[in-house]
Amino acid sequence: MATITKKELVNRIADKSGQTKVVTKDVIQMFLDEIINELGKGNRLEFREFGVFEIKERAARKAQNPRTLEKVSVPAKKVVKFKVGRLMKELVGIAAPGGPSAPSPSGASSEEE
Repeated sequence: MATITKKELVNRIADKSGQTKVVTKDVIQMFLDEIINELGKGNRLEFREFGVFEIKERAARKAQNPRTLEKVSVPAKKVVKFKVGRLMKELVGIAAPGGPSAPSPSGASSEEE
């Protein structure tokens, strides 16, 4: 699996769009900044077919330090969650629960002979 950087995406998009790399980089950075700003305001961002970014609250909990086995309190916090959209699921090959590529609960084939 390869790691694709923002720079590589800028180069690809600049080549496809005919824009300069500088303009393309600025547009992409503005787009990313707007996503961060909206999430910071607590807003949900929905990109049809791609996915949804939203803020979820994680409840406070007790955890254990693996070295000392001491119990510690972990405070509640907000985290960014991403829910994959339909088109991305199809292209990446992510199976929906109970979908055709998911095994049946009994382990048997869903086709009858």
